[in-house]
Amino acid sequence: MKIIAFSDSHGDHLSMLHALRKHPKAEVVIFCGDGHNDIREVQKAFPDKMYLTVKGNCDWCCEFANVQTITLCGKKLLITHGHIQRVKESMMQLTYFGNQEHADIVVFGHTHQQVTFLESKMILLNPGSIGFNQQYSIIDIDEKTGKITVNEFPHNKYGTFSVV
Repeated sequence: MKIIAFSDSHGDHLSMLHALRKHPKAEVVIFCGDGHNDIREVQKAFPDKMYLTVKGNCDWCCEFANVQTITLCGKKLLITHGHIQRVKESMMQLTYFGNQEHADIVVFGHTHQQVTFLESKMILLNPGSIGFNQQYSIIDIDEKTGKITVNEFPHNKYGTFSVV
């Protein structure tokens, strides 16, 4: 299963549309907040995708939840913006929250910094800011093996991140 993850569009829905056109096989779109009107425009353009959206600290007037959890291909994903977990200060609260929810992957935003790392057998992934830096991530979950592969765009110097 191919998943595309965005965060922090801040008025730039066109960059998300461009990324989705580059990755037409993405079945699921994750949006980690700060641009609720932008993701609504994307949903209109690509209504066939599954959307998992949360609100960010700049999404004052929207009905999105602060957190979403879902199991896809046997892997539990936890999606949040990150401001409630104070990710600009430390990853400690986010890691604790992910462990408490038994998440395999935690996708968050807020910092506008793209990062993917393993913590307590859990992948923590911030796709970066699509609005300010044109950054996003692709998550591939192999339905047979459970292997998770993350690619950051634009490609980082470390290449692909994989874990089983």
